Amino acid sequence: MKPAKQSLKGDQMRAEYDFSKGVRGKYSKLFAKGTNIIVLDPDVAKVFKNSKEVNSILRTLTKIAAQKAK
Repeated sequence: MKPAKQSLKGDQMRAEYDFSKGVRGKYSKLFAKGTNIIVLDPDVAKVFKNSKEVNSILRTLTKIAAQKAK
């Protein structure tokens, strides 16, 4: 039998959440530097094995585009 769902009101949190070992601001310096997250569409993501491959292709395309612009 599944346990009954707790009803949450306002800012209440469930009892099973434990943030006692959490560290406030752990990633704040990283985000302060700025982030550049790009999400690929699923059909495009299937073509590439990893981020290094994506970056390599984009660098190549950038060089080609720069040459064509001249």
